[in-house]
Amino acid sequence: MPLLRTFQVYVQADSKYRLRPEDIEKLYVRSQNGNMVPLGSLIRVREMVGPSLISLYNLYPTATIVGTSGQGFSSGEAIDAMEQIAQRTLPPGAGYEWTAMSYQEKQVGNQILYVFGFALLLVYLCLAGQYESWIAPFSVLLAVPLSLIGPAAALAGLGLANNLYTQIGLVLLIALSAKNAILIVEVARERRVIHGEPILEAAAGAARARFRPIIVTSFAFVLGVVSLVTATGAGANARASLGLSVLTGMLASTCLAVLFVPSFFVVSQRFEEWRAAPKSVPARDSV
Repeated sequence: MPLLRTFQVYVQADSKYRLRPEDIEKLYVRSQNGNMVPLGSLIRVREMVGPSLISLYNLYPTATIVGTSGQGFSSGEAIDAMEQIAQRTLPPGAGYEWTAMSYQEKQVGNQILYVFGFALLLVYLCLAGQYESWIAPFSVLLAVPLSLIGPAAALAGLGLANNLYTQIGLVLLIALSAKNAILIVEVARERRVIHGEPILEAAAGAARARFRPIIVTSFAFVLGVVSLVTATGAGANARASLGLSVLTGMLASTCLAVLFVPSFFVVSQRFEEWRAAPKSVPARDSV
């Protein structure tokens, strides 16, 4: 099938021949029998009231429709509903296209799941290289889902949509929540590997030693994000969605990391040492 292209072409006479609207009647066009005839014999020019602005999209006349989702419905559900209405009501030859954030959302689709997964993989590989272990990073990564409890509860409680900016905030929470877990796991591994403390004592001591730094840094960040949540004016919805996602996620991560990360460290450290322990070989009876 050949590729169709649309080009914008301007055809105009010299300026002195197009000073008045009636001058268009003096233009000549070719008739069906091949003779050149003036447009004045075919058309009449008259003034009419029309729209002050004609919007075009890809050089096609368009009508702009701006919609938003109702309470309790996501932006994706609103997009699907509008597409169904357009397919059912538009006449033949008419179509529709999405622009701005709706276009980006349609393009991205469910790619946020892949982005989230690859971000977790990147964090895991970095921590595996830092700790020189394939098991120790899990004590940090298991803290990431704890931060998602906050945005999930906020979106469900306030009836907000899970839009593109909210999803960006969820990706940011991977690094922010991992930071709190790393503060605990780093000290716990040092107490266990270097100082030889029991696993439970190392985990509890790390939680006590890092409690104040986690609280101070996390709440300082939360207070800085409040301005995004309370934003007003142009683009306020985007900033509020991003800020609410990050703020609630950090609150959940801060409150739960100190409680659960030491437990994750105990389980992963015991499993790692169990795998590294030499297996006893049963003695054979001598002949």
